[in-house]
Amino acid sequence: MDQAVIIRDLLTWLEGHLDQPLSLDNVAAKAGYSKWHLQRMFKEVTGQAIGAYIRARRLSKSAVALRLTARPILDIALQYRFDSQQTFTRAFKKQFSLTPALYRRAADWNASGICPPIRLGDFTPPQHKFVTLAQTPLVGLTQNYTCSLEEISDFRHEMRVQFWTQFLANCPTLPPELYGLNESRPSYEKDDEQEVFYTTALSPELANGYIQNAHPVMLEGGDYVQFTYEGPGTGLQEFILTVYGTCMPALGLTRRKGLDIERYFPASETRTNQRPVHLRCEYLIPLRR
Repeated sequence: MDQAVIIRDLLTWLEGHLDQPLSLDNVAAKAGYSKWHLQRMFKEVTGQAIGAYIRARRLSKSAVALRLTARPILDIALQYRFDSQQTFTRAFKKQFSLTPALYRRAADWNASGICPPIRLGDFTPPQHKFVTLAQTPLVGLTQNYTCSLEEISDFRHEMRVQFWTQFLANCPTLPPELYGLNESRPSYEKDDEQEVFYTTALSPELANGYIQNAHPVMLEGGDYVQFTYEGPGTGLQEFILTVYGTCMPALGLTRRKGLDIERYFPASETRTNQRPVHLRCEYLIPLRR
């Protein structure tokens, strides 16, 4: 079998087992090779040492948990297989130049230090551009829910569909431009979950009295980085995770406080009572430049 195919399959497996014991003996047994041969093959294909890559990915997952949940630092350290908080803190500071506590409390979120998952084969990163938005009045409805980090992909997709279905229930036709505004914060009730506030919104002239219980919403002006998604509606959340997990670190960008913006441009033939099969969405992240 081709070495790249072997390592690609191994990378996928590793990504789903970063919180499990991953000694070199365990990983070699999974791959079906001696550990010496596996180390050599991994380095030839990826350019990285397998042990260093696993540690960098574990620390990157830890960084996300620090920012998006209120879990105790020791719990996060143990989840990602560090034997003590002191060992974790030393390794974390080496990769991110901040202690875990300072990283969690920082007002901005600097993506530098995040190690993206290695992608082999056909992968083209989403194109980006920097934009400056003016403050824009909208009309919207804000709802919230909680979920664990492990539930993000499926749960957020379903909640997004549910919120938009409710929001547009009385619209006779689908508006040509829609806004979804995201804010995530650690849950105050469960320290291993995050609370997500999601606002479905339109410009006042497009709302036209059809939206029940809507309230004024002000779209914050300022600098953003914009990524464009075109594809099936079921793929949007995975696209967003790619933007945060791969694109932001690769570009060395810093996210400032503010809401992520989803700006949708539905196809004219899409009906309000149907799930969109194909989406065009501009995803904007507030940026510190």
